Amino acid sequence: MTEPDLDQAYSAVCEALSQVGEARTPLFLSMLCLSLMSRFERADQVQPLIANALAQSEKASTHAP
Repeated sequence: MTEPDLDQAYSAVCEALSQVGEARTPLFLSMLCLSLMSRFERADQVQPLIANALAQSEKASTHAP
């Protein structure tokens, strides 16, 4: 995916999050993740992505004010 494509996709997710609202954000993100994961052929292709996201979120939470 090119940088402009990534930016376009990110913007679309941000807009969708605004539309669903804070209360429904976890459900929306779960559904989106499941949809994206289904595009992979095997779980071992997805597991490193999950581990990376977890590591990044843990790093972000330790640096939060």
